[in-house]
Amino acid sequence: MLTLYFSPGACSMAAHVVLQESGEEYKSQRVNFADAEQHSEAYLKINPQGRVPALILDDGEPLAENTAILPYLGKRFGLWPTDPITEARVLSLIGFLATNVHPSVAHMWRPGRYAADPNVHPQIQERGRETFDGYLQQIDRKLAGRNWFSDQYSVADPYLFVFYPWGLRRGYPMQELKNFTAFKDRMLDRPAVQHILAKEKITL
Repeated sequence: MLTLYFSPGACSMAAHVVLQESGEEYKSQRVNFADAEQHSEAYLKINPQGRVPALILDDGEPLAENTAILPYLGKRFGLWPTDPITEARVLSLIGFLATNVHPSVAHMWRPGRYAADPNVHPQIQERGRETFDGYLQQIDRKLAGRNWFSDQYSVADPYLFVFYPWGLRRGYPMQELKNFTAFKDRMLDRPAVQHILAKEKITL
């Protein structure tokens, strides 16, 4: 049985939704960031980076990073394209979120990762906000005229969905992003998404 280590509202929500979508029995284990559980000796044995998500596979081995976990779950549960070109495009979308959009948020919320001097943290945070806002607008343009991030629903969509509440938390006027907001509403129609939002106590 698969076990997901997650923190409410974190990027682990993407894998949480996919597991719930699958209908397969799984376990989920909350990592309490408020108590710094992600830095505990026990958790660092699972993911030495001290971050979520982490997925314990059927053989007991851990797998980390959305760039690995989501393709694995997608292939396992039929939420992954079989055409090589479409597969490459979905990988590109996941990579865009993981290596561009997510780090811009980290610059806003965790500037200490990027500079030890607290005097420069406001500059890092402001640059992160500017970069993140630009990515939100780029995502909105990408979604124009389409229902899903790729040609059809895939594991890239729960990952993209994570950034909508993050945009609200940042204070961005998300309702102005008409295409992204319509995408959010389509995601909210999915029972698995409703279930995980309730479980993680996330309101939109």
